Amino acid sequence: MTIRILSPVWGHENWPINDFLKKVKEAGYDGVDTWLSDDPQEKKALLDGLQQYELVLVAHQHQAHGHDFEAFKTSFRHYLQICAEAQPILINSHTGRDYFSVEQNLALIDIAQEFSEQTGIIVAHETHRGRLGSAPFTITDYFEARENFLITADLSHWTCVSESMLENFQPAVEEAIKRTRHIHARVGYEQGPQVPDPRAAEWNYALNRFFTWWDAMVAHNRQLGREVFTITTEFGPPPYMQTMPYTQQPLADQFEVNNFMKNILKTRY
Repeated sequence: MTIRILSPVWGHENWPINDFLKKVKEAGYDGVDTWLSDDPQEKKALLDGLQQYELVLVAHQHQAHGHDFEAFKTSFRHYLQICAEAQPILINSHTGRDYFSVEQNLALIDIAQEFSEQTGIIVAHETHRGRLGSAPFTITDYFEARENFLITADLSHWTCVSESMLENFQPAVEEAIKRTRHIHARVGYEQGPQVPDPRAAEWNYALNRFFTWWDAMVAHNRQLGREVFTITTEFGPPPYMQTMPYTQQPLADQFEVNNFMKNILKTRY
């Protein structure tokens, strides 16, 4: 199984996309994890840059909007199609709302499954706050209802929401490991979705805990005979990254932190 380590574009939106893709390539990444713009020129610039630097893409569907279900459903279909235009390895999706009913969110999972059958592109639903996979104590409804429900595992959201390192949610974690097709390798902790700096010794307990989960996810996908498995180093910019009071200076450099994670992941896997 080939492991592809990807960089987020998130946090570098102010860079010309070609310059950032060059930076990503030189840093040793295999690709990027990002959204597709509605603007044809911006989309073309991204796709041209990916081809120029021989980088792969995980398309990030997070733009679907609408506070009521019908509006969200229409928008969700639209942005899945936008993602498909780039023929990504897979689509990482911010699916649904945590206040939609289980039946409504299941309808969105079914829309994504139908889309996958039509296009051949896997949709992995991210375990993200505010979405249908927001917590280990709510996602089990979807695991039980849909055998084909696949996820992007970002368990940093779960540690934050549950204020724990998931000690009391082992069945949900074990099922999540089996359903994972993509990882967002950000380290969370009991009071937030992102430790200030994973290089610092005081966060070793969290880093090691997350690697226990990631190891199991990689091993499971190897056992299933996957040809390619993708991991995004998804430490984010402020306000995900903590800042100094008054000056608002970030406590660490986002790209350096993600490079640190990338190097560990490449060595480990």
